[in-house]
Amino acid sequence: MYDPMLPPLAASMGEPAGVGPDLLLRAFVDRASNGVSPFLVYGQANFLRSRAQRLGLAVEIRPATPATAAAVFADALPVFEVGGLVPDKPGEATPVSSQFVIGAIAEAAKATLGGACRGLVTAPIHKGVLYTAGFKYPGHTEYLAALCANGGEPKHPVMMLLHGDLRAVPLTVHVPLAEVPGLVTKELIVSTGRTVAHDLKTRFGIARPKLGIAGLNPHAGENGGIGREELDIIAPAVAELVFEGFDAEGPFPADTLFYPPHWRRYHAVIAMYHDQALIPIKTVAFDKAVNLTMGLPIVRTSPDHGTAFDLAGTGKASAASLTAALRLADRLTAQTVSA
Repeated sequence: MYDPMLPPLAASMGEPAGVGPDLLLRAFVDRASNGVSPFLVYGQANFLRSRAQRLGLAVEIRPATPATAAAVFADALPVFEVGGLVPDKPGEATPVSSQFVIGAIAEAAKATLGGACRGLVTAPIHKGVLYTAGFKYPGHTEYLAALCANGGEPKHPVMMLLHGDLRAVPLTVHVPLAEVPGLVTKELIVSTGRTVAHDLKTRFGIARPKLGIAGLNPHAGENGGIGREELDIIAPAVAELVFEGFDAEGPFPADTLFYPPHWRRYHAVIAMYHDQALIPIKTVAFDKAVNLTMGLPIVRTSPDHGTAFDLAGTGKASAASLTAALRLADRLTAQTVSA
């Protein structure tokens, strides 16, 4: 049973043509069995009514604010109305909806930053469509970092994919693989390690987080025989983290580091690039892992998948990852851990 005294979670509706609206509706319908706490959808009530009807879901939807959402949640899905054009055409993304999508994220983030909502859960967006409407950020996370900076210099956000005690962090994210070696720097590894350790301590209550650091090359470079990044960049970065008082080890060959018994020796593993981190965790928990953004002043989670246009409006998409994202945001914000 949720605490009615706690503010609700904020949930941005995401790309209307994708599965985000479907999954939010399903998470609400199954609230008695999945244990999610009250969340306020930043979206459009009429659109969600139309999508619920398309999915065959009997859902009452009511307008709400952060102050009224918890009371409404007992009987109806609370929605904070965001302006913009939002056609209900599953699988057919259009720039027409871009201002709505951007606005929903901004409103939800604003409410969370101000304390009216206690955590932010974001449904998937489609960056390509947003770019045509003038979206200037590399992705969802960078936009949130800018919103949290409120006009100042944004902090470097860190992506973590997690399922239970298995946590993986890609050092570099959505960049071509050919560019990764040039982006792997001692400074980035040290900065990422600091952020991960800090948030594991303050968000998860882990007194002394232990970090495992992967190598970039096969066999972690074989002492320079298959690349020198481990010797020249990664090992010095690990040494710097240890010098600063962090519990860090590496670099290790990624193919053995991600063997589950080895992986579980660490509170988090920092990988050098996107697929090096995501393939292992998606193999273990394909539709149950959660994307957590570290380094922000707010808790932000999201499902570990995209818009899945082919499943939108069909009722076939699994809500497991979104439900896990809601539950993690709830757990991380239901109590405060001392820094």
